[in-house]
Amino acid sequence: MSKLFARFVNDESGATAIEYGLIAALIALAIMVGAGTLGNNLNEKFSDIATKLQETNAD
Repeated sequence: MSKLFARFVNDESGATAIEYGLIAALIALAIMVGAGTLGNNLNEKFSDIATKLQETNAD
């Protein structure tokens, strides 16, 4: 029984899997935030271009 308990205490495979899961979640979060920021910046640039084109055509 003591060998089983000692083996259970020394087993770190579950902790490693959790660590990999946390790393993957953080990477996914960073990608989502980066893509959202990039999308917002692109939307702003295209809106500026559209406004300038409309102003040019109005003249």
